[in-house]
Amino acid sequence: MRRWLWHPWVGRLIGWMFEHMNFAIPLKRLRETETLMAFHHPKPSYPFHVLIVPKKAVKTLMDLDAKETAFLSDLYSTVQSLVEEFHLPAYRLIVNGGEYQDFPQLHFHLVSNAGAQQDG
Repeated sequence: MRRWLWHPWVGRLIGWMFEHMNFAIPLKRLRETETLMAFHHPKPSYPFHVLIVPKKAVKTLMDLDAKETAFLSDLYSTVQSLVEEFHLPAYRLIVNGGEYQDFPQLHFHLVSNAGAQQDG
């Protein structure tokens, strides 16, 4: 595990970048809302592997305020639209926590073993 990522200043920097500098992160965004952005995983573990990251600095799922309804609404609609766009007949939405979380910013993995086809 990359323990240096969990150093307090590294975690704060990563969270700050997603909250304040996300426009400068060089990614092709599949979806972007006021509260989140979704993009293909740079090192995918599945044929279809997308990361969904809140723009607010949130270290883990346990730190997410349950009253963050805008984020939760955006998360659900983003997942639904990606599943539809890429014609995913089977998929999983994964969030890692505790010792299983390698990166100190809350993020979700939308994954599928099915071959994804994009419209158009």
